[in-house]
Amino acid sequence: MGRPERHFPAIHVGGTNGKGSTCAFLTAELRARGLRVGLYTSPHLVSPTERITVNDVPISEDAFAEWTTLLKPHIERTGASFFEATTAIAFADFAARGIDVAVVEVGLGGRLDATNVITPLVSAVTKIALEHTDYLGTDLKGIAREKAGIAKRDVPFVTGEPEPLLRAEIMREAERRGAAPLIAVDSTRPLPPDTVLGLRGAHQVANAWVACAALKHLPKGSGLPDGPPIGEEIPSSFADAYIAARFDVRGKWIFDVAHNPDGMKVLVDALAAHQPARPLHALVGIRTDKDWRPMLALLRPAVDRLVVTVPPSIPVMQRWSVSDFGGQAVHFEPEFDSAMRDAQEGAATVLVTGSFHTVGDALARLPGFAPVG
Repeated sequence: MGRPERHFPAIHVGGTNGKGSTCAFLTAELRARGLRVGLYTSPHLVSPTERITVNDVPISEDAFAEWTTLLKPHIERTGASFFEATTAIAFADFAARGIDVAVVEVGLGGRLDATNVITPLVSAVTKIALEHTDYLGTDLKGIAREKAGIAKRDVPFVTGEPEPLLRAEIMREAERRGAAPLIAVDSTRPLPPDTVLGLRGAHQVANAWVACAALKHLPKGSGLPDGPPIGEEIPSSFADAYIAARFDVRGKWIFDVAHNPDGMKVLVDALAAHQPARPLHALVGIRTDKDWRPMLALLRPAVDRLVVTVPPSIPVMQRWSVSDFGGQAVHFEPEFDSAMRDAQEGAATVLVTGSFHTVGDALARLPGFAPVG
């Protein structure tokens, strides 16, 4: 493909939770500087074209199909995964559409992720939690090292991990890989009262500080125009940040892609702060390869009714069955359309959560709600 990832500078963002939101903040500021910004995120909600955007315009279905046709023999020859192939298409599309800079979200882990082919202007890791244990294991320090595997020699490295032992592990691994300078962000700092963030929830403050630090450490002479000096305050452009399904309030609906216990705790805290109209009903679908029991335990006391279901886009081997809920105080409706109707019955607010699959399948069924693409 001619190494398309070398045709543009990039910012690389990893972590367990918060990396998509951090990418949204970065994109908002870079666009405010007048740049043509490519954004690569995953997974998608409704269409894979959502993953690859330039100034918020997704890759066209025709272009996606043409790249797929071109790459098909090479995908088959190498046994490339869907994500590896999509990453190649993203970088080729960015080069073809002449972007000024890319904001690239890690897919899974870091060290062995397909996106790690890039040498960015700055690397950032948001925070660490247990997820993808079948690939990354259950040792948080080991996961921290995998996430820090995106660190590159002589490239600034930022982390917002709040837990001291994990932060130290991340910094050690980044230092071992030669990253410099190493920046540990105090992601618990409060914002000035007049600061506005485009993404809802107290947890977004930490993501905003990570994005702010990454922008502050963009190297001089990178070819990118300087914006207003990044100091101790959040850029005003962060008010324009948007990413679908991150405590995304649309009328009586709230969509959130919380898909692990850490993400669910953040969601429950955001609900408490937002105080949505009651009764509050939750439509929940979680893949069985996730740690779903503590997720339901966190959510159950925060809502008035819990309807668990099976989103049709979840792979068959990762779907709940009625036997999973023996003795639990939940209403299990495996048929997704019936579960959507059930969750709305008598509700003033309906929360849809548990996975990208659940939110995406719900958005696809609600007129006018599906993301662009």
